Amino acid sequence: MKASDVMTQPVIAVCHDASLREAIQLMLKNRISGLPVVDHDGRPIGMLTEGDLLRRSETGTERSRPRWIAFLAGQGKLAEEYVHSHSRRVRDLMSPKMISVTPETPLEVAVSTMEKHRIKHVPVVENDRLAGMITRANLMQALMYFSPGFSGPSPSDTGIRQRVLDELQGTSWGDKGYITVIVKDGVVHLHGIVTDARERDALRVAAENVPGVKAVMNRVEWCDMASGTVVPFAEERLEVPPS
Repeated sequence: MKASDVMTQPVIAVCHDASLREAIQLMLKNRISGLPVVDHDGRPIGMLTEGDLLRRSETGTERSRPRWIAFLAGQGKLAEEYVHSHSRRVRDLMSPKMISVTPETPLEVAVSTMEKHRIKHVPVVENDRLAGMITRANLMQALMYFSPGFSGPSPSDTGIRQRVLDELQGTSWGDKGYITVIVKDGVVHLHGIVTDARERDALRVAAENVPGVKAVMNRVEWCDMASGTVVPFAEERLEVPPS
């Protein structure tokens, strides 16, 4: 998936010369926590987020330092903080360094960018223009849409079995050669032996996430390599995949 597959468009933005009041009204009206900031030509030049509005003189939350720390910080730093807590213009409060991606950026890279910079939204920019916006809410919506429950017609038992085998083959844990997969009427039956008890849950989850699976019967046993003891499954029950 690419950034363009999940991004919101058109983008709600604010001009750098706009007042703080205008920006806040936009955020409240549209129920968003951040606004891309653009210049008069529409080029993105920064971001204004809820975090930029925490330290404000109006609410009595401007930063206060002991005198000795203020002395060490220097007059320039104190002046910068004063502007940030007292100015009523977007350009004085915005973060001028805007982290962005392109429409063709792989979604995994976009998510990694958000994690790395600890941001809740990332603008999508193309040809120096805003093309869209990706937020955590967009990612949740994509997760919901692409979950197995949103798949089309139920596949055949043979198709389900092959999908389960393909999923297991693509994992980096466990020895798949000791696992048998049988599918009947959409129910996946897992048999075999694992050397780590945690692999049983991983096998179940792998099967549950395959579209068309109605339930999973996990009969995989655990072999304690230290003693050679085989520990059978605790109970025989159908695990129905979450919707």
